[in-house]
Amino acid sequence: MDIIRIIIAIILPPVGVFMQVGLGKHFWINILLTLLGYFPGIIHAVWVIAKY
Repeated sequence: MDIIRIIIAIILPPVGVFMQVGLGKHFWINILLTLLGYFPGIIHAVWVIAKY
């Protein structure tokens, strides 16, 4: 299941984080990082999926 989340995180980082942790602080951090730059959002999303 983590492989699917990582693929989704590469396409839409906030959706991958939402699927892993819900509407917590990591989701909002990822929204901010994705708005500031697409690659920081991807890196954060993959990190959250790998950690949790």
